[in-house]
Amino acid sequence: MSFRRLKPTKTNLINLSKKLSFVKRGENFLSYKQEQLIQQIKKYWPDYKKRQSQFYELYKKSLLELYLCFKEMGVNKLNLIKNMSKIQYKPIIDIKYKKNIGILLPDIYYDLKQEKQLPPYSFADTSPHLDKLIIILKEFFENLIIYAEKEDILIKLLFNFKKISRRLNGLKNIIIPQLISDIKTIKDVLEELERENFVRLKKTKSLIKL
Repeated sequence: MSFRRLKPTKTNLINLSKKLSFVKRGENFLSYKQEQLIQQIKKYWPDYKKRQSQFYELYKKSLLELYLCFKEMGVNKLNLIKNMSKIQYKPIIDIKYKKNIGILLPDIYYDLKQEKQLPPYSFADTSPHLDKLIIILKEFFENLIIYAEKEDILIKLLFNFKKISRRLNGLKNIIIPQLISDIKTIKDVLEELERENFVRLKKTKSLIKL
């Protein structure tokens, strides 16, 4: 609020002082929330990096085994096995949200149901790389879900940290300095008016005595 729109009155001075006190309480609360977010980010970051590393490692292994399967078996046979696997394997995903420091964070449940225990292909006319690929893919998708959960949690925490930091910067660099400036200006004007009134009263008193 600019001083140009305010009248230099004691009422406005009191209102601005109350507003400054309220804004400073808000600043303290936001600083506390910011510190909480920093702690949460530090908490999740090591596990996120670990899952990220595992994800890329499994991704490379699965691509290598898939390439070897294509090379030895061909596209048509792999497509047939893929379609059979869709019937046998049923992925179950359930996403719930839990509150942590006022932020909704994902909690993902993942399970891979297998209708039959036997693989959807014959061992006689398939590559041994296919067995490795199936094992790696099961681990890959499980790790992918956990990695996605950790990444989404960090994105939400970092987004809220950025939002709070922006508000804090607005309070510290714009709103609070402006309020302090307006309060000082009104105080200076009121003090000047008091001095003028004092001089005026003194002169009036001197004139009366004459």
